[in-house]
Amino acid sequence: MLPSQPLLHAAVFALAVLQVLASDTFIAAVYEHAVILPDATGEPVSPDDALALMNKNMDVLEGAVKEAAQQGAHIIVTPEDGIYGWRFTRETIYPYLEDIPDPAVNWIPCTDPTRFAPAPVQERLSCMARNNSIYVVANIGDKKPCNSSDPGCPSDGRYQYNTDVVFDSEGKLVARYHKYNLFMSETQFNYPKEPEAVTFETPFGKFGIFTCFDILFHEPAVVLVSKLQVDTVLFPTAWMNVLPFLTAVEFHSAWAMGMGVNFLAANTHYTSMSMTGSGIYAPDGARTYYYNMKTEDGHLLVAELDSHPHISPASPPAVNWSSYALSVKRFSPNDHEFEGLIFHDLFTFTELTKPEGNLAVCQKDLCCHLSYKMAGKREDEVYVLGAFDGLHVVEGQYYLQICTLLKCKSTDLNMCGQPVETAQTKFEMFSLSSTFGTNYVFPEVLYSGVQLAPGEFKVLNDGCLISKTRPTKPVVTVTLFGRWYEKD
Repeated sequence: MLPSQPLLHAAVFALAVLQVLASDTFIAAVYEHAVILPDATGEPVSPDDALALMNKNMDVLEGAVKEAAQQGAHIIVTPEDGIYGWRFTRETIYPYLEDIPDPAVNWIPCTDPTRFAPAPVQERLSCMARNNSIYVVANIGDKKPCNSSDPGCPSDGRYQYNTDVVFDSEGKLVARYHKYNLFMSETQFNYPKEPEAVTFETPFGKFGIFTCFDILFHEPAVVLVSKLQVDTVLFPTAWMNVLPFLTAVEFHSAWAMGMGVNFLAANTHYTSMSMTGSGIYAPDGARTYYYNMKTEDGHLLVAELDSHPHISPASPPAVNWSSYALSVKRFSPNDHEFEGLIFHDLFTFTELTKPEGNLAVCQKDLCCHLSYKMAGKREDEVYVLGAFDGLHVVEGQYYLQICTLLKCKSTDLNMCGQPVETAQTKFEMFSLSSTFGTNYVFPEVLYSGVQLAPGEFKVLNDGCLISKTRPTKPVVTVTLFGRWYEKD
């Protein structure tokens, strides 16, 4: 049945309004929060005591929300565990959990707090969003009762989920995501029965959301980008930095570049567990980022992004990650190959013995090619070219293909692969490529002092990572980090 003329006119008018409201850019904010932690205890605290602790953290977060809104931000992301921390067992976290409904219920907790079970945390987050006219993204805990008719029901009669929530600028709950890939220490939570691919539309693009460890897996991370075509990914995290490839700012920036999306990463700040590193990233590099292991302060980041990076003129072209490496004549073998561990993975290395040259190193089907020129070869610093092609099996199982130009911790080759943050050697140029079997590759350049290199390198559409200009700072690593999901 065709719509009536008045309905048709109304639909056309509504579409026109949406087009007017839609924006080519938006202002994003992330807040790195130094979480106020509960006292370690083996017994559950009272609900009042749990709420008191959460209100202390929300007092800080509310200040960040207000400041972000005053700077014009349309959305702010806060960290995983940012409201109650992580010192919990399954039993002791229970007083901190709320029942979070499906967003389809069309609920604004700020104006209708008694519609469902008591939910003071959701109410306060909703009011933060509504009172400041900003989207608020937070990480809290969801509880869902179950019974013996459900064969998966835990013995205590409830599911507990690590959960992200999103409230729009009117305070309405518009997204709820249950973390699917739990880190090995998250025994207080249950795995969802199925992975969730959560998206929502805004006047400034299509958004998706997932949490921390999820980023290393196909579901939901790749599904959101490759299948559901989100413009921007929201990423609450409690990321413990692992040099040389999995430091928060370098990997999150690389993931945004490799996947071609905006990425808003909000980390917790707790230096005794190496937790720091937040940023606002675009496909062509970091817009702003923060890494600080010296103080225990929180930090707000605000930056402008393209609403639809896929169609932005600045969007990098599609990359065939193995095209260049497969086309070049293989460099001559050398006599300097040896093995070493990086984060429990056995790499094949070859040393850069000259101030400039062309090198290759292979492991299984992966061959890495490097052309380079140092500004000056130092006797007190050693660099290697490394390759790894295999299954990582420590805190999870995921198949990696990695090529890396890497500074060693010392001149002792046995120390190559150990974490290192500083370097003195500058490079005139570098060019790194590899015979990848996967199209999911994330390019990283990390300078001395855990500094990124936005605008100073690029990836050509044949898969070659090159320095665009003479690098401005000493290099710690230049890496192509590949994930071959099908081989997990």
